Amino acid sequence: MQEERPVGPVIEGWQPPPRPEGPRLEGRYAALEPMRAEAHAALIYRELQGHDWVWDYIPAGPFPSAVQYHRWMRGAEAQPDPHFLAIRDKETGVTGGVASFMRIVPEHGVIEVGSIVMAPVLQRTRAATEAMVLMMTWAFQAGYRRYEWKCDALNRPSRRAAQRLGFSYEGTFRQHMVIKGRNRDTAWFSVTDEEWPALKEAFAVWLAPSNFDAEGRQRERLSDLTRLVRRASDPTL
Repeated sequence: MQEERPVGPVIEGWQPPPRPEGPRLEGRYAALEPMRAEAHAALIYRELQGHDWVWDYIPAGPFPSAVQYHRWMRGAEAQPDPHFLAIRDKETGVTGGVASFMRIVPEHGVIEVGSIVMAPVLQRTRAATEAMVLMMTWAFQAGYRRYEWKCDALNRPSRRAAQRLGFSYEGTFRQHMVIKGRNRDTAWFSVTDEEWPALKEAFAVWLAPSNFDAEGRQRERLSDLTRLVRRASDPTL
């Protein structure tokens, strides 16, 4: 007798979502727009100067001059994948980082957020968190089914950020890449469209002005709000 051969459920009415082409995303604390060298390179480079460590886990950089960073950005902005967005903190007016939609596969409904580089002035701010929320919101509203986060397995801040944002840990790909001549094992995380409604509510609670006191201290931690949504936690944290 032939062994049973189960198959996955049919996705009724499936239509591949659009590629991100120039989305402008704006929230209470953050604003994102397509990265353009002429508009953003000098602003971001100024904030990154003296902080070469932000490039430790990124294939590009560090850049010893504003001219070289401008040249890199001009080349990157011409590519459809990764599709970079510049991040501005609306409270301070500082444009201090970039993030991208990448490994975009509309036919499968899969998209990744990555190549995130934020200057210290932007890190650990409400704008930095909201920037990630805005990008995730765009992806699921556009019709993507799976939203990925991948990072060097040694990059503990990135792993913590993924878990804080509600991504579920899926495992580590050993010897996945060679980056800057070094081995990279890659930790994989994801959020699916089934988890998105609950995560969306968690983000709304955390980003609400009432969640912060007069000094800007959070009352509810985002990691506490997303903990119940995550299907699997990162065992290294």
